[in-house]
Amino acid sequence: MYCYQCEETINGQSCTKAGACGKTADVADLQDQLIYVLKGIAYYNQKARENGIKDKNVDSFLMKGLFSTVTNTNFSSSDFNKFITEGISLRESIKKNLTTRNIDLGETKDLSFGEKVKATLGVSHPETRFTIPEAAIINTETLKTASVGVLTTQNEDIRSLRELLVYGLKGLAAYAHHAEVLGYTDETLSEFAEKALASTLDDSLSVDDLVGLVLECGKYGVNVMALLDKANTSTYGNPEPTEVFLGTRDNPGILISGHDLKDMEQLLKQTEGTGVDVYTHGEMLPANYYPAFKKYDHFVGNYGGSWWSQKSEFEKFNGPILMTTNCLVPPKASYINKVYTTSVVGFDGVKHIDAKEDGTKDFSAIVDQAIACQPPEQLEDGTIVGGFAHAAVLSVADKVIEAVKGGKITRFIVMAGCDGRHKERDYYTKFAEALPESAVILTAGCAKYRYNKLNLGDIDGIPRVLDAGQCNDSYSLVVIAQKLAEAFGLEDINDLPVSYNIAWYEQKAVLVLLALLHLGVKNITLGPTLPAFVSPNVLNVLVENFNISPNTTVEEDLKRLL
Repeated sequence: MYCYQCEETINGQSCTKAGACGKTADVADLQDQLIYVLKGIAYYNQKARENGIKDKNVDSFLMKGLFSTVTNTNFSSSDFNKFITEGISLRESIKKNLTTRNIDLGETKDLSFGEKVKATLGVSHPETRFTIPEAAIINTETLKTASVGVLTTQNEDIRSLRELLVYGLKGLAAYAHHAEVLGYTDETLSEFAEKALASTLDDSLSVDDLVGLVLECGKYGVNVMALLDKANTSTYGNPEPTEVFLGTRDNPGILISGHDLKDMEQLLKQTEGTGVDVYTHGEMLPANYYPAFKKYDHFVGNYGGSWWSQKSEFEKFNGPILMTTNCLVPPKASYINKVYTTSVVGFDGVKHIDAKEDGTKDFSAIVDQAIACQPPEQLEDGTIVGGFAHAAVLSVADKVIEAVKGGKITRFIVMAGCDGRHKERDYYTKFAEALPESAVILTAGCAKYRYNKLNLGDIDGIPRVLDAGQCNDSYSLVVIAQKLAEAFGLEDINDLPVSYNIAWYEQKAVLVLLALLHLGVKNITLGPTLPAFVSPNVLNVLVENFNISPNTTVEEDLKRLL
C-alpha cells in the first residue's frame, strides 16, 4: 500500500504497511483499485453524457464509491470487493450501450490521449483481478506492474496535483451523497467529477492545466456545500442558537455519530415512546441545533467529544452506537458487538443496516439492544452553545457590525476544519485561550472540540465561539464573510478583519480548503502539518498565489494573524 491522503499519515510521509487510520494494506489496495475503476466509469460516462445518454444511477454510484474511500469511512474488504465488482459491471454496461449506438470509444479531443488510446478497449490485468479499460492506461508500463495507485504517476508534481484533485473529489462526493439522501441533486457536480477523474488519466495535461482543475474543484466545492445547506435547512429548518446538554439521564441510550441528518430523523422517530434516549457524538453534535429535532423529548444532547476519543467514550456509553458516515475508528472488542454501520460506512464483523428501496431504514435491532443496556456513564456536565450558521448570525448582523465599528470586536478568527488525535493539536486549544477578549472564533467541523468547551465568554451577548455546525457548514462561514464585506462596502473579503487558522485531517477538509481558494481567500494558516501529497513545487504555487503558510507557534501565529 501507499497512502498519504490524511494528516496523520506515518511520519508525515505515507502509510505503507497499515494505515494510521486502522485500515489494512489489503483494504488500501482495494480502495486504489476502486478509484481506478471509477476513473474508467468517468471516462466512458463522459462520452455517454456528450451523446445525450444520462443515468442517475451512474452519478450516484460514482459519488458513493468516492465517498467510501474517505478516511475512517469503510474498512471492509468485502464491501470494496462488492464495489469493484459492481463498478466493473456498470462500466461494461456503459461501454456496451455506447458500442450499440456506434459511438467511438477511442481517442477523444477532449482528453487528448493521442495514440496511446486505441479503439480496442478492455485489457485483462490478472495481478489486479479486474479489467482495466485501455482508455485508462497512460503508458505501456502500467501493464507491467500491479500498481494502479498513487505511485503509478512518476512525475512528482503531476502526481501531487492529481491526488489533490482526487481528494477534493472525495470530499465533494461525501457532501453530494448527503444531499442526495434528502432528495437534492445537481447534475453539474457529477459532470465535473467525471471530467476531473478522467483528467487524471490524461498524460498530456500540464501542471498549469491541473492547477486550473484543482481550483475548479473548489468552485464545485462551494456549489455542493450550498446544495447540502439547502437540503438540510429546507428539510429540518435553519439551525438556531442552542444550549446543548452534556450530561446523561437514567434511561438506556443510543449514540449516533457522523453527519447524516436523515438517519438522525429516522432514529428519533423509531425510538419515540420506547424509553430509550438518543445522544449525539462527534460531528452529529450540530443536529441539536435544528428545530425539527428539538420536538423529541428523548433527544438528550451530546455525549463526549471528537471522533478520535470514541474508543474510551463508546465503551463508557454502555448502549449501542450508530455510525452514519465517516469518523469510525476500528472498534475495540469490548464494544464491537454494539456498533452498527449504515450507508457507505463499513467494518468487517460489525452489523450493517441497509436502506430499503424507498430510502427508509429499520433501526429496530438497535432499539431492542439499547433497551437491554445500562444507562450511559456520565462523562461531564453542563452545556455548550452552538447553532450559529449563516441565518442565525445574519439575523443579528446589525449587532455584529456595531460591535466591530465600536471596537468591541477587533478580529474574527476562522478556526474550522477537522480534529485529530495527535498531541500537537493542543496548539488550537492554546491558540484559542491566547486570543484577546475582542476576538471571536468562527468554527465548523470537529476542530471545535479543541476549544468549544472553554469558558471564553461573550461580547455584548455574542459568544466568542460561534459554531456554525458540521464541516460542510463551513459554507455558512463563507456566507457570513461575504455579507459582512457587503455591509462594510468592501469588494474583497480579504479586507475584512478575518483571519483563517484552519485544521485539516481528511478529504472533506481538502475540499473546504479548495473552496476557500476558489473564493479568493488568502493568507490561510494550515496545520497541524502540511499535506504530504503536496509537492514542494505545488506548495510554492499555493504560497505565491494565496500566501498559504503552515502554523508555527501560538505566539508567532497570533502576531501574524491578528
